[in-house]
Amino acid sequence: MTLFHALVLGIVEGITEYLPVSSTFHLIWTSYLLGLEQTKFLKMFEVVIQTGAIASVTFLYFATLLKERQLVLKVLVSFVPTAVVGFVLYKMIKDVFFEQTMLQIVVFILVGIVFIVFEKYNPEKRLTKTVSQLTYREAVIVGLVQSLAVVPGVSRAGAVILTLMILRVNRKDSATYSFLLAAPTLFAAGALDLTQSYSALTSQTNNILLIVGFTASFISALIVMKWFIRFLQQHDLSLFGWYRIGAGIVFLLLS
Repeated sequence: MTLFHALVLGIVEGITEYLPVSSTFHLIWTSYLLGLEQTKFLKMFEVVIQTGAIASVTFLYFATLLKERQLVLKVLVSFVPTAVVGFVLYKMIKDVFFEQTMLQIVVFILVGIVFIVFEKYNPEKRLTKTVSQLTYREAVIVGLVQSLAVVPGVSRAGAVILTLMILRVNRKDSATYSFLLAAPTLFAAGALDLTQSYSALTSQTNNILLIVGFTASFISALIVMKWFIRFLQQHDLSLFGWYRIGAGIVFLLLS
C-alpha cells in the first residue's frame, strides 16, 4: 500500500460511511480497482479509517451527546441488536458475505430500487416526528434493521434512515440518528476486527499510512455529514437510489 492508496481509501471511507451507499461495498471495490490484496494490514487499515469516521461524528455532535441523555440511551438500545447479530454471525459475515461479489452487487442495486419506490409513494407530510418522540420499541426495530447491513451493499446509514422515515421521523433527525448510531456500531465492529489483525500494528513502517488514512477519513466524513443534512432538507433519497442502480450495473460489467 502506498500513500496514494491510503489517501484514496480514507476519502472513500469518509465520504461513504454516512451516506446511504454502503461504505463497506465501496471499500471492497476501491481496493479491488487499486489492485490491493486483502492482507492483515489492509484489514487493520480499514479499522483505522473507520475510527477516523467515528472521531468526526463525535467531534461534530459532542455537545449533543452531552445534553441529550435520552437520545444517547435510545442510540445504545438500537445498537444492541446489531451488536448481537454482528457477534454471532461474524465468521459468516467475513467468510461468506464479504466473498460473494454477485450477492453484494445485487443487494446494492435492490436497495437503490427500494429507495426510489419508497420516495415515490411516501408523502413528505408523513414525516412529522422527531427523534425525541422515538420510542424504545422503535429504537430496537431500528437496530434490528441496521443489522441487515452485515451484508455489504445494504448500507448501515441507508437502513437506519429509511427505517426511521417509515416510522415517520423527519429526514434531518433520521440522518442525525444514523450518524450517532454509527459511533458505537463502528467502534464495536472495529474492535472485533482488531482482535483478528492486531499483529499488523507491529510494523512501524506502516504508521504514516495509518495517519494519512485516519486524517483523510476524519476530514471527508465531517464535510459529508454537514452536506448531507443540508441535502436532505431539500431533496429525498431518490438520487442515491439511481446512483446505486447505475454504479451497480458498472460493477456488474467489471465483475
